[in-house]
Amino acid sequence: MTLLKKIYAAYGLVVFLLLFILFFFLLLIPILFPKHFRLIGIFNRWWAKSIFFFCGLPFRVEYRSKLDPSKQYIFCPNHFSYLDIVAMGLNRHNTIFVGKNDMEGIPLFGFMYRKLHITVDRGRLKSRYSTMLKTMQALDEGKSLVIFPEGGIVAEHEPVMGPFKNGAFRASIEKQIPIVPVTIPYNWIILPSHQWQVSWRKLKVIFHEPIDPAQYMNDMDAYKHHVRSVINAELQRSLKYENRKGSFV
Repeated sequence: MTLLKKIYAAYGLVVFLLLFILFFFLLLIPILFPKHFRLIGIFNRWWAKSIFFFCGLPFRVEYRSKLDPSKQYIFCPNHFSYLDIVAMGLNRHNTIFVGKNDMEGIPLFGFMYRKLHITVDRGRLKSRYSTMLKTMQALDEGKSLVIFPEGGIVAEHEPVMGPFKNGAFRASIEKQIPIVPVTIPYNWIILPSHQWQVSWRKLKVIFHEPIDPAQYMNDMDAYKHHVRSVINAELQRSLKYENRKGSFV
């Protein structure tokens, strides 16, 4: 079974690379014409759906409230798997990512990621400061963002989240952009961050109700706690459901 999971993972990687090469030429449009930044979200959505289709991974996207397509949001998902990045491409809202610069060295992909999204070297204070400025500028330009509040895959015991960084919450409060908590409950089972194997099962992404930052103007810790509790409550419900089914691995 483990061998089959590794073969499946290798196949998934080939699919990912071939589709990236195909979509790379489309992504050159918003790179060359930055005013068309909304195309980033559209192409990411096509890319994500294509990956899951060719890999045979079923998925379900659930919205707990209707998001206004004319408004900006900051989406904050839990982060236990590299598959989370692809999963967030399923978002109906067009977004760009704010994330670590680990992938900048990958040929072509690193170029695309650096040009279209906002990267940060968390080990350098200057980089963190620059990233916050770019984040604020992106919000001023009308962009919606995806920010993993844990700052990366840092959990020691999935599905227990790591501590939240301040960046997303500071930007939300300063620019008065609502945060949408996002729960991705099963990706750590499908593609574990510490193993080279893929387990077949339905992928799920849950977009919760937006949280108004106005009530947390002077209490960022309470804001972080609220967002974390919303995500975690859904993680725990999913975990209990899996245990009852007897399919938890």
